[in-house]
Amino acid sequence: MYISPKPLSQYPWYVRLFFWKQKKTYGKVLEPGMLWARSPLVFIGVALLYGALNRRRSPIDPALRSLVTVRVSQINHCAFCIDINASVLLGRGVSEEKVALLSDWRAQSCFSEAERLALELAEAMTFTDRSVDRGLIERLLRHFDEDALTELCGLVAFQNMSSKFNAALDVPAQGFCTLPMLPASGDTDAGGTG
Repeated sequence: MYISPKPLSQYPWYVRLFFWKQKKTYGKVLEPGMLWARSPLVFIGVALLYGALNRRRSPIDPALRSLVTVRVSQINHCAFCIDINASVLLGRGVSEEKVALLSDWRAQSCFSEAERLALELAEAMTFTDRSVDRGLIERLLRHFDEDALTELCGLVAFQNMSSKFNAALDVPAQGFCTLPMLPASGDTDAGGTG
């Protein structure tokens, strides 16, 4: 990593409460959290936004949320995000085979129409040479109501912020997932972190 986390004792007590929750959930404090927490108020905002997007009552299926976050992480070359999000995706009942095929989802038949549309949205919002058009939104609205679609866009935007932050600071994987999750060969030129 280009910037090192501070010793845990140097973070404010209220930030250490979030770290305690991370350790309880993931078995360790997450390195990106320690970097974000160098600015405690920004960290709190990021943590609360993540919590809102990952809540149990989200209108977006948990497995679909994780599919999208892994795909955005692949595009942005974020080793940490691919690692943790793929682990969560597997924990949400998605098969290892499907997870391994994610970077080449367009050529695979195991993805539902709703998943394909969500992944298309994720790519349109992430690759710098693409954009979201009315046709894509209209197709998405056949599967997601307006509230869910708004939240799906928010999730993609959040994952872009998170994965670009981690990639820029060279945050490594923390060993959550053992599957190789390399992006498809065409993903390296289209602008994730550049």
